[in-house]
Amino acid sequence: MRKIIGASLMLIIIAVTACAGKSKENNNEVNKTTNEVKKMGTIHLTKAEFITKVANYDANPTEWKYLGDKPCIIDFYADWCGPCKTIAPILEDLAKEYDGQIYIYKIDTEKEQELAAAFGIRSIPSILFCPMGENPQMAQGAMPKEAFKNAIEEVLLKKK
Repeated sequence: MRKIIGASLMLIIIAVTACAGKSKENNNEVNKTTNEVKKMGTIHLTKAEFITKVANYDANPTEWKYLGDKPCIIDFYADWCGPCKTIAPILEDLAKEYDGQIYIYKIDTEKEQELAAAFGIRSIPSILFCPMGENPQMAQGAMPKEAFKNAIEEVLLKKK
């Protein structure tokens, strides 16, 4: 009987130790993934962040003054929107592909209704392309990846 209890206890200790090690390992992977997405993925903005990173439309309601140090794309979206869900992975891919060259911001129109109203967003997705030193350009509806790439190259990076 003691051998069975001892063996059972030993198996439990091994299982707990193994699980604890894997749990810590998985947390590190999640942190690495989170840090990587934070560095290279799309960036979700609130109104307060928009005002400091993109444009302070409260202070300059009649004039566009982009505050960023790189061109950007702003995706006005909602979680329930089918076309928004379609372009989300495209924008994630492009954020990684053009890392260091542009920012890709996302604004949830359900949470940031005042911000959406300030830009006259009536349909989603609405995509705002903000080049450096120029007025932004708005596009509406889902676009294929190639159309985004063309806009990035021609409007934002001026390569073509």
